[in-house]
Amino acid sequence: MDDHTRDASVGPPARGDPAGWRADGQWEHATLRRATEHGVRLYNSREYHESHDCFEAEWYNYGRGTTESKFLHGMVQVAAGAYKHFDFEDDGGMRSLFRTALQYFQGVPRDYYGVDVLDVRTVLTNALEDPTVLHGWQIELDGTHPTARTEDVTYAEQLE
Repeated sequence: MDDHTRDASVGPPARGDPAGWRADGQWEHATLRRATEHGVRLYNSREYHESHDCFEAEWYNYGRGTTESKFLHGMVQVAAGAYKHFDFEDDGGMRSLFRTALQYFQGVPRDYYGVDVLDVRTVLTNALEDPTVLHGWQIELDGTHPTARTEDVTYAEQLE
């Protein structure tokens, strides 16, 4: 594990055994899990720009073509696409971002750092035809749909 992606404060998954969680009880990249937790909770609270920032800031830690990079870049596109749809009513922009996200998610495990990537891919694919499938949809993390807390907003603010 790279030293710059360690964070002893990041706990285990709430349930399951997602890709990224090692047999020794540690995350392969704890900062990726931390950014994912914050990004998902912010997304689920309709804070798409802040969610985007969480994934984007962590994405810069990984080399091109790695699974970590592909996952994070895909999640950046998911949040940006939702932002386009909900805040700007720009479904053309949303579709473009979602098509790119789907390309990035190719080869990413179904349950990656606790995110149900299969569900994300399914919803993005369906949204290409009917953007209203995004209405009410939330990203699943560890089998739940968590929403933002004060600590998530604080985390996103310190990224600026």
